Amino acid sequence: MDLFSLQNPVFATYVIAAALMILKAVGMSWLTVVRMMQVKGGYRSPEDLRKTPLNPDPDPRQLEPDERVERIRRIQQNDLENLPFFLVAGLLFVFAEPSLWLARLLLYGYVVSRLLHFAAYVTARTHDLRATLWTIGSLILVAMTVMALLAAIGA
Repeated sequence: MDLFSLQNPVFATYVIAAALMILKAVGMSWLTVVRMMQVKGGYRSPEDLRKTPLNPDPDPRQLEPDERVERIRRIQQNDLENLPFFLVAGLLFVFAEPSLWLARLLLYGYVVSRLLHFAAYVTARTHDLRATLWTIGSLILVAMTVMALLAAIGA
């Protein structure tokens, strides 16, 4: 069986986890736009104050930060800082040929930790909770990367 084939259940697990994380990250962009439209503000660029069908009554205050919009932007920034590591670490992990059970535990565990991190952040939970959820995801990345490294050294 080809290692990078959807016939390989470990690779298929990676594809599912990676696709979910990419869709979540892209969804954050859409959520930012929705929030900006809801509050009619939180814009960043001066040209956003031009009168348009979507902004019929521009106001200079629309360029002021809006906490509801900025919270979503912070969540998206956190995703952009973490997602590339997951995509690479997960792919390297597939090279290590882990058991399907371990692959599902770590890959889906990462997805769950990031979704819970999102829920905690969007509902303004404490930094301690967010940091705990981030740490879980980070430790999963470290574990997958170390396993890939050890597999490569042992090859």
